[in-house]
Amino acid sequence: MQQVLIQMAALIACGVAWRYVKPPSMSADSARRVLTDLVYTVLLPALVLLVLWRAPLSWDALRIAVVAASGVLAGLAAAYLAYRLHATPKTITGTMLLAAAFPNVTYLGLPVLEKTFGPWARSVAIQYDLFACTPLLLTVGILVARAHGEHQERGNPFTDLLKVPPLWAAVVALALNGAGVPLPAGLEEWLHTLANGVVPLMLISLGMALTWDSHYPQRLPLVVPVLIIQLLFMPLVAWGVAVGLGLNGDLLVATVLEAAMPCMVLGLVLCDRYRLDTSLYATAVTLSTLLSLFTLPLWYHWLR
Repeated sequence: MQQVLIQMAALIACGVAWRYVKPPSMSADSARRVLTDLVYTVLLPALVLLVLWRAPLSWDALRIAVVAASGVLAGLAAAYLAYRLHATPKTITGTMLLAAAFPNVTYLGLPVLEKTFGPWARSVAIQYDLFACTPLLLTVGILVARAHGEHQERGNPFTDLLKVPPLWAAVVALALNGAGVPLPAGLEEWLHTLANGVVPLMLISLGMALTWDSHYPQRLPLVVPVLIIQLLFMPLVAWGVAVGLGLNGDLLVATVLEAAMPCMVLGLVLCDRYRLDTSLYATAVTLSTLLSLFTLPLWYHWLR
């Protein structure tokens, strides 16, 4: 696990370096948006189609989704109690609820699982995300952001689910898989070519999202509950639910590690959209990502 995280950290460092080198053609934030849009709309759907078209259909996908949903909802409830007790301002509460509830299961979780367990573990990350985290983010997450933000945007958050390319790719892949349609060799090779770009671009864009400023010491007390919930409480909840549902072996370890991932980078988009505290959210992402380089190996060795 340590060797895997060193490799991941090296790619993340490339993104961090871009932010400080400051190439004249494009800022780190602009480059990050381009990379994430490319991955989200083209490369990740290709990976989802490739993996789920060939994945064995079983009850494990439902069990993984239940574990993921339990972790997200438990994290959301714990964060609500923590910040409600301290009478935190509304915008900060909404920011921290998003940071505490949604782990970075794709941009960091997918690479970590693939490098640690092999290609089969990609399906765990994809199912964890697309069957639970993404639907909850685009429904419950948007409702939380809308209730606590300053921008009152109208519309039904459920319609955002219809705008998720990886989710459509998952529906198509499962339909083809269930119908027993074989994956043509030429199409498989093309999907492989696209999918190979997912991991490095995800990690580089994650590095571009990490920031450091002089306000961290003052903001640390606000972020501490998020760090405890994301890196300790949520994986513990996920472990209990996963064991109760009968998951075991490497599948259990991979599923719980997904719950132990740091804050989701995509939450920055919701913070911008609903005028929450984007800078504070970025602080939570940065600190949780750095700490996860130490907590993930601990979870891995304990679970093994």
